[in-house]
Amino acid sequence: MQRSDRATLWSLLNAAGRASDRFIHAQHGSVRLGDLDRGSALNGGPESLRGRSILISTAEQLTAALTMIELDGVAARMVLCPPGLPLAHLNAVMSAASTDVAVTDGPIPNGAPSVVLCSPRLFPPIPDRRWSHQTEWVLLTSGTTGPPKLVQHTLSTLVAPIGDIRTSATWSTFYDVRRYGGLQILLRALLGGGSLVLSSAREPVGEFLARAGRAGVTHISGTPSHWRRALMSPSAHELSPSYVRLSGEIADQAIIDTVRACYPDADIAHAFASTEAGVAFAVTDGFSGFPCELIGRPSVDVETKIEDGSLRIRSSRNALRYLDSRQNAQGKALKDPDGFVDTSDMVERRGNRYIFIGRRDGVINVGGLKVHPEEVEAVINLHPAVRMSVVRARKSPITGAVVTADVVLKSVSSDSDALKQDIITACHRALAGYKVPAVVRIVAALEVAATGKLARS
Repeated sequence: MQRSDRATLWSLLNAAGRASDRFIHAQHGSVRLGDLDRGSALNGGPESLRGRSILISTAEQLTAALTMIELDGVAARMVLCPPGLPLAHLNAVMSAASTDVAVTDGPIPNGAPSVVLCSPRLFPPIPDRRWSHQTEWVLLTSGTTGPPKLVQHTLSTLVAPIGDIRTSATWSTFYDVRRYGGLQILLRALLGGGSLVLSSAREPVGEFLARAGRAGVTHISGTPSHWRRALMSPSAHELSPSYVRLSGEIADQAIIDTVRACYPDADIAHAFASTEAGVAFAVTDGFSGFPCELIGRPSVDVETKIEDGSLRIRSSRNALRYLDSRQNAQGKALKDPDGFVDTSDMVERRGNRYIFIGRRDGVINVGGLKVHPEEVEAVINLHPAVRMSVVRARKSPITGAVVTADVVLKSVSSDSDALKQDIITACHRALAGYKVPAVVRIVAALEVAATGKLARS
């Protein structure tokens, strides 16, 4: 599929064809994509928003998705605001992005200079659409501490990983489409000629899975934490996907094997992507980590290297820059002088594969020795009784910190003390002594943040 610099999301959607037969389905309603030919989700249509910097701040993913479709090529800038952003951060985002109008389907965001309402019930017909801008897409990073960074993309950088995927698939995702992972699935559905089933943070996971099953979802994505929670529900078996994708967190061998056991006829992929770096690659061979041959391999699309233990990526899929120049002044630039994005994701070579071991800024310091929580979790999660785990630091007067683990079991154990000791023994077999948890707690559930990642703080 050829895409010029003047392509817009609307034109690419229509190039994919069959808009009258395709839908975006939400928990409480659906919109036929072909109906956007005859109406608008925006009160008054998109014309009043031409050339403006717009904050998309909606309660519902559906209205956010419709707004993106209508305003790409019309707005100068779209800032995708995920739900639940604290007010102080919201005001900082609007200031940094120089937003002069907010699009919303509910309460007016505090501090918004002006507001346009949007609705899944389309407003009356509008004049012929006209495109005048190469819209900047601004996404917020999913960091768990401090204000998010504002990352600038264009439609070209966002669709670069997609290629020609006209599969007429019905896609779904646990992600929110206002974050990079969810936006990628929205774009795959729109550009591939398919439909999309949206999740909802207010919908029990079992009900979402059942709804996705009834809609005939064939392709579905989420973080490993999303999948660990989803596979605890009997409704997971109401899906019959042909493609399952994991991204956003380290996909350890335990979750890859568990997903494959649930969906033996599906292609299982785990992808590496980030808001700044874009999509780097997807691994489909059924093993955690990735083949060493992906590093340094000449490629038209993506170049990768490992420096100081971290994965670095240079490609046409990279974001362009951090929008707020103060973020560059106070920290590192988005890209190094050679144009590579340092992902801060640390890897370790084991045989002919690189294995992700954790984030650079997430290490636990045990007496001067570094422990990546994710590396310990990968060992614990392989235990046959364990559903999922999270590893954290606890202060120690002797070593500064010790490793602790909270563990969710697949079923209730009558002898939890013996099971805890068995988990610790398994860790001793696979890990250096300083990495082994000093304490293992059995818990009923683990908190998963709005991003779909384990809440580690």
